[in-house]
Amino acid sequence: MSCSCFLQDGKSCIETVPIFSGLSREEQNEIAQITNKRTFTRGELIFGAGDENHNLYVIHRGQVKLSRISESGKEHILRIVGPGDFIGELAMFTKQPASAQAEALQEGIMCVINGQRLKELMLKYPQIALKVVEELSSRLETAEGMIESLALHSVEQRIAQALLQYGVDQFELKLSKRDLAAALGMTQETLSRKLSAWQAEGIIKQAGQRQIEILDRSRLEELAE
Repeated sequence: MSCSCFLQDGKSCIETVPIFSGLSREEQNEIAQITNKRTFTRGELIFGAGDENHNLYVIHRGQVKLSRISESGKEHILRIVGPGDFIGELAMFTKQPASAQAEALQEGIMCVINGQRLKELMLKYPQIALKVVEELSSRLETAEGMIESLALHSVEQRIAQALLQYGVDQFELKLSKRDLAAALGMTQETLSRKLSAWQAEGIIKQAGQRQIEILDRSRLEELAE
């Protein structure tokens, strides 16, 4: 059986996925047979909340935003995924409709793996299941850290910590300010006001929509504590 999961360099996108890195070429080929390549454009909805779609989506290129929309219309970003990450695992394992929506932040490429067939291969190759469990455990730890941050840290602390995570003094935000604010559990207006205030105090300098320069790192570190 052939598949349409080959990239421009002739490789199967399965070869680039960390959760399948420990498999033999024969085992990777079995997964490739139940996989299709899909391209997506910026702003495209890959799947929506309530969709009956039980496939596993593995990102090869680009970024995807996974989020939930409240009844009031407020968006809460669960996570941003990039190359090597996967989404759709909850719907695949629980057989429930998707509880979140996935939207492309950039144009890119993904592998779409048939969920039912993949579960069958997990029984055949337990190392695949172990890799998935390891990744889900890591996500759980990250989610618990996020809950703790929202409960214990102020708006200033959360923003300062997010900026310091870049590790350099000049950088471009990976997310729009709207998406960054949603990821930090605040409104875009709150984030913008705080950044403007810090700029006025000489702590940071903003240029354009995403360029940030840290002018007073020690002060920002104090705000993050």
